[in-house]
Amino acid sequence: MADVGTRSDYDLHPRGRGIAPTGRRLKPAGVLVPLVNRPEGITVLLTQRTAHLQKHAGQISFPGGGMEPDDPDLQATALRETEEEIGLSPDKVEILGELDLYETTTGYGVAPVVGWIEPPIELSIDPFEVAEAFEVPLSFVLDPANHVRESRTRDGTRRFYYVLQYDRYYIWGATAGMLVNLSEVLAGENRSDLR
Repeated sequence: MADVGTRSDYDLHPRGRGIAPTGRRLKPAGVLVPLVNRPEGITVLLTQRTAHLQKHAGQISFPGGGMEPDDPDLQATALRETEEEIGLSPDKVEILGELDLYETTTGYGVAPVVGWIEPPIELSIDPFEVAEAFEVPLSFVLDPANHVRESRTRDGTRRFYYVLQYDRYYIWGATAGMLVNLSEVLAGENRSDLR
């Protein structure tokens, strides 16, 4: 994996990071970007959050969340949260590296930790947090034609973001931004180097 840089929800705005709040402390978070080695091709494992949650209800996301005091680092955060949310044991994950740190408009600095998963895997979904887990072909993620830029206005502010529409899944915002980052990283590497 390439050297870790920084990405942001503000990157697609015409004025770039000039609109990002200055001086705020980002809350550390870690997510797992699980690459599953299926016989028909590598997939990316994603989750859809339940509709009743206060934050990001119903959205598509990677398993993960905020760092807790007992977590030694953000990789540990990503692995702990993944096990809590979908029951994927850390011993099933081979860490390949990290993508760029991702700053969200909600004030998180998210470390996307890329992990390699060899089936068989058995998931045990936490029904409070996760409505479902599903997989998207990595080939879909790698195709730049699937990286659509959209915008919407909320509270008088126009926000720009990536969308990857896969089947019935509308993947947008930070998750889509991290998938675009994954695509760009892998485009610069030989894909056989994933192992």
